[in-house]
Amino acid sequence: MKKERTGISIRVKMYIFVMLTVLSVAFGTSAIAYTTGADQIDRYYKQNTADNARNFASMVDGDFLKELRVVAASEEFQALREQAEAADDEALIEDCLREKGLWEKYSETRDKITAYLENMEGIKYLYIIAHGDRNAQYDMYLVDDKENPIYETGYYEEREAELRGVDLVNMPEPTISNGDWGWLCSDFKPVYSSDGECVCIVGCDIGMEDVMAERQRLLLLLVGGTFILASIILTAAVLFINKAVVKPLRSMTDEMKKFRPSEKLSYEEAGVIDIDINSNDEIGEIYHGIRNMEINIIDYLKDVVSLQKDKQKAESDLRDKDEQIGQLSIESQQDALTGVGNKAAYIKKMDELNRQMKTSDPEFAIVMADINNLKQINDRYGHRAGDQYIKGCCHMVCDTYKHSPVYRIGGDEFVVLLLGQDYAERRELYDQIKKNFKRAYEETDVSPWLRYSAAVGMAEKAADDSTTEFIFKRADEAMYRDKAQFKKTYGIDPR
Repeated sequence: MKKERTGISIRVKMYIFVMLTVLSVAFGTSAIAYTTGADQIDRYYKQNTADNARNFASMVDGDFLKELRVVAASEEFQALREQAEAADDEALIEDCLREKGLWEKYSETRDKITAYLENMEGIKYLYIIAHGDRNAQYDMYLVDDKENPIYETGYYEEREAELRGVDLVNMPEPTISNGDWGWLCSDFKPVYSSDGECVCIVGCDIGMEDVMAERQRLLLLLVGGTFILASIILTAAVLFINKAVVKPLRSMTDEMKKFRPSEKLSYEEAGVIDIDINSNDEIGEIYHGIRNMEINIIDYLKDVVSLQKDKQKAESDLRDKDEQIGQLSIESQQDALTGVGNKAAYIKKMDELNRQMKTSDPEFAIVMADINNLKQINDRYGHRAGDQYIKGCCHMVCDTYKHSPVYRIGGDEFVVLLLGQDYAERRELYDQIKKNFKRAYEETDVSPWLRYSAAVGMAEKAADDSTTEFIFKRADEAMYRDKAQFKKTYGIDPR
């Protein structure tokens, strides 16, 4: 029974990856922009609030406020204040202050607060209070603007929750809060008497309701704009992925299901894949590989039938074909000229090692060998001599590394994967291969295409290597250093 595929498809994985990437970048950028803007605005308002509180604190008379604080805190005044508030009679407080000789200064200070509020745009509240200590729950109002009745002088108001436990005289910076009075940026600056005593503090509140409302609108615009932009980018990305990857893969999958190989049918009748894919990328390579495989299957079936003259001969032919198929499998992984593994075999082996490295820590090393002077051999003595030169160099590599697979990954490039015994003796073998090539090149009494020479580099797997690409890159760099040394030693460009 065929097992149903339950894994996530490549299409879904690609969509998820693109979606997460786009959303992360878009909303991350918006969040940074919003936070940066909000911080700048907050700093501006905090600085403005602090400057106004400090400025007004310098304009008031500390000695007068010291006297007023003593009077306002007395039991006599507190009783009179409650009586005036109950009767809504400001005259009681005014008479008391006149009697104490404080009315003129009180009225002057009150006028200053009112005028400051009228001339300084944005300030919502400006007042003078007799502050309690750090843990006080109440602070007493001393002077406020003309909008407030004068019997509020001496009134104890509960301190805002966010300011409890804070020394108002030594606040590190202004605060922005949303309390009973709405969004306010608040700061407090001390007022000192002539003897240096801090007698009270000036409180300044700048309204931020409009700012916060605008900030909320900005946030909504950023979120909305980001969502729209991300949607556009995601739509474009999905369309591109569908066109470049998903649609071709789906077409190939559907066409492969139609393949019904038979020796009696033509390629078209048997459903050999034939779709319009002309891209020169991996998708194109997969398509042409599948098509060639299906054609080979049809050709094979026809060859089998043509050879079936009798039962004995048919059985013999079938055995021969099985051997041919096995040989084809070997040859598909074998370099035609040298007989070592080809690039496809190398890629397959590296994929196996990469999977193994995810679950274990295998020990291996990679040796990179690049043939020197191949172009000169081909140009001067012909490609037949060049082929002999390649095979001779390959033989020297294989003869040194007898217990390790060798791959030809390019016209003049070979890779050796050191395992087991060869890995244990990697240093000695590495020195040996370099000496062998040096000795062969310096044999001047033989034909040039028999003076085998190659630049060699080796790299071992390190603990922090996550894929074979890192080891290959180090081996390749070591090989190029060896090639540079060849040029320096012999004064010849080894290309």
